[in-house]
Amino acid sequence: MSYFLAVDIGASSGRHIVGWKESGEVRTKEVYRFPNGVKEQDGHLIWDIASLTEHVRTGIEKALAEFPSIASFSIDTWGVDYVLMRGDQEVLPCYAYRDSRTLPVIEEVHSIVPFSELYRRTGCQFQTFNSIYQLYDDKKKGRLLGVSDVLMIPEYLMYKLTGVKAREYTNATTMGLVNAETGAYDMDIINELELPARLFPALSKPGTVIGREEHGIPCVLCATHDTGSAVEGIPMEGNHPYISSGTWSLLGVKTPRPITDAGSQAANYSNEGGVGYNRYQKNIMGMWVINNLRKELCPDLPFGEMERAARESTCDTIVNVNSELFLAPESMKAAFDAASLGTLHTVGDYFRCAFRSLAESYRIAIEELERNTGKTYSRLYIVGGGARNKTVNDFTAQATGKQVMALPIEATALGNLRIQMNTFSE
Repeated sequence: MSYFLAVDIGASSGRHIVGWKESGEVRTKEVYRFPNGVKEQDGHLIWDIASLTEHVRTGIEKALAEFPSIASFSIDTWGVDYVLMRGDQEVLPCYAYRDSRTLPVIEEVHSIVPFSELYRRTGCQFQTFNSIYQLYDDKKKGRLLGVSDVLMIPEYLMYKLTGVKAREYTNATTMGLVNAETGAYDMDIINELELPARLFPALSKPGTVIGREEHGIPCVLCATHDTGSAVEGIPMEGNHPYISSGTWSLLGVKTPRPITDAGSQAANYSNEGGVGYNRYQKNIMGMWVINNLRKELCPDLPFGEMERAARESTCDTIVNVNSELFLAPESMKAAFDAASLGTLHTVGDYFRCAFRSLAESYRIAIEELERNTGKTYSRLYIVGGGARNKTVNDFTAQATGKQVMALPIEATALGNLRIQMNTFSE
């Protein structure tokens, strides 16, 4: 029997999951879990990449202790963020996407290449933290001088294990620098922004074997952007919209080709790389708002009690959870107070407002998706940690009129594993 290892790292935690096929089904076992989160340093939000690297190594040791023969491993994380390298030396800090450093440069980037042109060429939705703005800020501050490589977070972690610097397609499409039609870096944009061309070599597709780590385990590129792997892990009948529900809610649908028209730009939909298809999707603030409310209001309240309080509340306030207010507030409660104009009073009010606001944002996004794709869908698949929140699922079904298929599974790890298994079955 062949065993495979998926290292799936999100913004709040990471896990090592071993998978194998048994009776035609993929079986899994979590062998290691560790915390993750942004840290404050000198007024900025950063990732502790040294700690991440150490946890990845520890998890591999744990996996090997229980499964001595592992056929391959791969790593997926969130998109957008990266590590700058000068040869084998990191250029620190590794900034986190919730940091506000890009805000002063966005207007300058758009004065060089208007956003309408960026969108037409890349199909990448506008987010203040897109890599294109981060890299332009790095250029302005001299951080790109002598830099030899830009490695997205999973690429960096795999490099630390294998010594190989790979660039994987699905994660690159989160940067705002990949041409939607060619699937390669758009060198016209890169040259217009005067970013060093050497930093943008050829991209590799999921399924590429790039090397071996110190124990001899082959390293395979999965869809290293976690949503790309999550979509591969959904046991979906036909093609329907999905929500990969975690810190962010990624809502989208598979399409044969990118859709980069004016309607898609106006709806702020993104086109990101999939495994043989395009992912037409958008970012919605997700469980970030709920988890931070809980930390602030009632950290010891069980999730079931939190949901019960939301159901018992009669508050009907809805806010725009995609507002910048909620991106990285010092106080999530204060952000809700400002957005709701002081109409929230009890714990139940806050959570009911958060749950229903998420559901409303899903309704709007699905209406935009159906209008822009010209298709109508009957089902909505929800996977990931957020799929466990029955109250949000119920509100979502009511708001959207769709049959909600809530699958509280580790879809990202499953997709990661399936790509590895397919690679070694060929």
